[in-house]
Amino acid sequence: MARSEWSFKSAVELSAALSAKKVSAVELTQDAITRIERHDGKINAICVRDFDRALGAAREADAALARGERKPLLGLPLMIKESFNIAGLPTTWGFVPQKDFRPAEDALPVARIKEAGGVILGKTNVPVGLADWQSYNDIYGTTNNPYDLGRTPGGSSGGSSAALAAGYCALATGSDIGGSLRVPAFHCGIFAHKPTINLCPARGETPPPFPALPREGDLAVIGPMARTAADLSLLLDVMAGPDPLDAGVAYKLDLPVARHQSLRDFRVLVIDSHPLLPTDRDVRGAIDKLATDLAKAGVTVARESKLLPDFAETSRLYMRMLLGFLGAFFLPEELAESQARASQLSPEDRSLGAERLRGTIASHRAWVLDANARAGLRARWRALFRSFDAVICPIMPTPAFPHDHSPEQSLRCISIDGTDYPYSDQLAWPGVATLPGLPATAVPLGLSKDGLPVGVQIVGPWLEDRTPLKLAELIEREFGGFKPPKMFDD
Repeated sequence: MARSEWSFKSAVELSAALSAKKVSAVELTQDAITRIERHDGKINAICVRDFDRALGAAREADAALARGERKPLLGLPLMIKESFNIAGLPTTWGFVPQKDFRPAEDALPVARIKEAGGVILGKTNVPVGLADWQSYNDIYGTTNNPYDLGRTPGGSSGGSSAALAAGYCALATGSDIGGSLRVPAFHCGIFAHKPTINLCPARGETPPPFPALPREGDLAVIGPMARTAADLSLLLDVMAGPDPLDAGVAYKLDLPVARHQSLRDFRVLVIDSHPLLPTDRDVRGAIDKLATDLAKAGVTVARESKLLPDFAETSRLYMRMLLGFLGAFFLPEELAESQARASQLSPEDRSLGAERLRGTIASHRAWVLDANARAGLRARWRALFRSFDAVICPIMPTPAFPHDHSPEQSLRCISIDGTDYPYSDQLAWPGVATLPGLPATAVPLGLSKDGLPVGVQIVGPWLEDRTPLKLAELIEREFGGFKPPKMFDD
């Protein structure tokens, strides 16, 4: 069976086709369902199917289109990460004891997507507790990478990235505290955007069975995923803006326009190395080629700057603050083990693993001091963005790695050009943007010699999300973007 002509179209293209009556929402939805039923046995991206309600929503969308209504997502099929509540569907976060938990209300971002006319096909797979760069759990099994079924699609939004790469939909949601939007985008060759902290309210992206209350994220965000850069803005504009239960204001928010509209006007700092975690030859090669191509296109490109914050100290601080947050949810026995191990640390041990341990058991006083250090880091980024418009750097040190489901993450390793490094040290690159709360757009740059996606993140100034998003669009337009995986390009 030949693939549908709509399978790999962008959301912008599909929306135009719907408005021009070249296709109906029901046809798009049925095409997506057929494709999922045909292909998902190989990658297992869709863990909860909601096809009947999707077809009903598509029929309603067609009726609205016939009445002349126009909404940002009207009639567009899309996927929701399993961690977002959808009324009547299970929300488990991969926790077996919560396999039967079904929220009564939609998460706020889901409600906004429905209000904008989106047709939700179902939910995408995640790791347990959203705590891995692989996407597997004992409820729904393992999600595979569409470019190599023996490798991870990334995590924790791995089901969303795999679904997009396989052509199931044009848009999906994800979330990110340790790269969970950007890492799966990188590993599956798609686009994703980690918004400025607290730009998109996450009420209802809540671990079960906790109530869906307004919350201010300290590091975590939710955001859009897509196969084209322009589609990211389409979904971001629907998700963004204050939670009315929390702020008491309308949710629309006017972000500053992008600093530039032309590629040659951008001033870019390109970084490919980290003092505590190297990048492999495939990632470095892709970044070097991009830097060369940008310079040829007239972009002002620098490869170093004294204004750049110290990445080593950034990573140490990020590890402490991240685990200070995550450690609050440790079971008593896990916390006791961490306390015992931390008590054996030498003060001279500044490894990232040691900093994670310190963060797990840190006092509130220590956290306040680290928060002050983070405020200083944000000031350094503000100073840098007076001289540059964006920083381009890696998302992860290697392309997608083989599945490794060994139970102790602390004992796993990642091989970088033949040398093993601690698995969790890969947090260093996502943390560059996460710790200061900056927007970062994941951009694919083609395939490695082994046929695996490679890419970069574009880090932008605070609340200037449209600047990295615009640069991502221009890079895609000039140098190419998503490339369908061969086994699903049919």
